[in-house]
Amino acid sequence: MRETIHFQCTTCNRINYSSTKDKKQHPERLELKKFCRFCRQHIIHKETKK
Repeated sequence: MRETIHFQCTTCNRINYSSTKDKKQHPERLELKKFCRFCRQHIIHKETKK
């Protein structure tokens, strides 16, 4: 079953993106380099639970 996850900026700690993933196939937490509109930079975003 797919669950909704959220991505939090590592610099300003704001939640900017959301996505879904299958926790059985990918139990580890994701880290993606995404654009943060508040920092105005491409920064690593880490998966969080909301």
